Amino acid sequence: MKLNIATSLPKSTTNDCLLIFLFTDGKLKGLARKIDSDNNNLIKELYASEDFDGKSGSTSLLHNVKAGPSKRVLLVGLGERASADANVWKRAATAAAKELNNTPSTSAGSDCLVSVKLNDLNMAQMAEHLAREIAHAQYRFTLHPSQMPNAESTLQQLSLSCDKANNEPVTKGAMHGFATAQGMAAARDLGNLAPNICTPTYLADQAISIADAYANFTTEILDENAMHELGMGALLSVSAGSEQPARLIAMNYQGKKRAGSPVVLVGKGVTFDTGGISIKGSEGMDEMKYDMCGAASVFGVMHAIGMLQPDINVIGVVAAAENMPDGRASRPGDVITSMSGKTIEILNTDAEGRLVLCDALTFVHKYKPSSVIDIATLTGACVVALGHHTSAVFGNNQETIDALKNAGELSGDKTWPMPMGSEYQAQLDSNFADMANIGGRAAGAITAACFLSRFAEDLNWAHLDIAGIAWNSGKDKGATGRPVPLLMKYIEQQIKP
Repeated sequence: MKLNIATSLPKSTTNDCLLIFLFTDGKLKGLARKIDSDNNNLIKELYASEDFDGKSGSTSLLHNVKAGPSKRVLLVGLGERASADANVWKRAATAAAKELNNTPSTSAGSDCLVSVKLNDLNMAQMAEHLAREIAHAQYRFTLHPSQMPNAESTLQQLSLSCDKANNEPVTKGAMHGFATAQGMAAARDLGNLAPNICTPTYLADQAISIADAYANFTTEILDENAMHELGMGALLSVSAGSEQPARLIAMNYQGKKRAGSPVVLVGKGVTFDTGGISIKGSEGMDEMKYDMCGAASVFGVMHAIGMLQPDINVIGVVAAAENMPDGRASRPGDVITSMSGKTIEILNTDAEGRLVLCDALTFVHKYKPSSVIDIATLTGACVVALGHHTSAVFGNNQETIDALKNAGELSGDKTWPMPMGSEYQAQLDSNFADMANIGGRAAGAITAACFLSRFAEDLNWAHLDIAGIAWNSGKDKGATGRPVPLLMKYIEQQIKP
């Protein structure tokens, strides 16, 4: 999809669909007022007849309207003017994208950046949300089916008008939104791939492809021999029962001329999780291919960064392994030694994500990062606590926790701070090692974060538990691409002027 930002919608371009965003009060501005006056008060009549009421997320597609070069007009509701905020705009953008993709339109345009004023978003932020949601709605998973079950989106261009003073920031915002959507698509593809294809080796190959496709990237891939030499006993204990060898993947984007102090993202990449010897129930086990969605989000962010080439250094690290049961697999009761030298008693082999992450967190100390964020589908307890709308954030630096929460609010990809007090650490006590890998049923998401914190004591570190938001179950089963928007917004905020 091509983006076109100009001070007015180009009359020479045939926009197959005009997007008009309206409040419940029915007050018309810009193109909405012109369309209404050119069509015998059509929009006002729709309000009067309650065929369109402007409620948040509502839509009405109009045909055969005198609207300049456009074939269609899509009305999208914003709800009450006084309460319109970022959440309302995201809902409206999502509704517009869904309806637009149900039409054969190849181009769409809107003057919404000028005609709509929101309480907490400027033009650039509005453009970012709209471009992201429209591009995100175009996603189709096409890597397995021999015949495509869903038609591909026909939309090829989105045109947005803004005043001259805001042209540069609006263009930047729209491009950020579009690149984020492409990163989400890359993350969704990896998450949706079958686990017999998306193995640790496959993920390593994807990292090489990113370095080949974009400027300023280098890639480092550690095989199991290299990990043995570094003493990564925790990560290797997870892959011990699998025929698929583990990989530690590092994608280094050097956006600044001076090296050092990068933002480091660490993704849990368990490409399939049977639970190991502590095996899971068979029902729904197919969804355990999504246990690498933390890693997928790191790949998605690196794709988006490659497109945007921002002035910042970012390193994406993926700890990739498959958790299978066989005669070599780790057992409950085993004691392993992590790269840090700390010993761990494995009480449950299904608490494997923290084992791959703890060695990765030790590994990234060498980068002297400004901040480290690990991303993991780590605990079912997080789903119980926060459901499927919000990810959990833990950390040892309040400024970073606050920055992630703010990035979530701005991006619409929300997260919520969780406690991690010292009183929870005692649940990880072990009689036979420095710590156990689980802390019991109570506060499971918190004790998992406490475990990771022991390997991040010298880092500015945050942990995102994305178990509730990384994929959808049921008839809409599939990876969501989250939290790519959250991470992209956080990285944008770290760029120094």
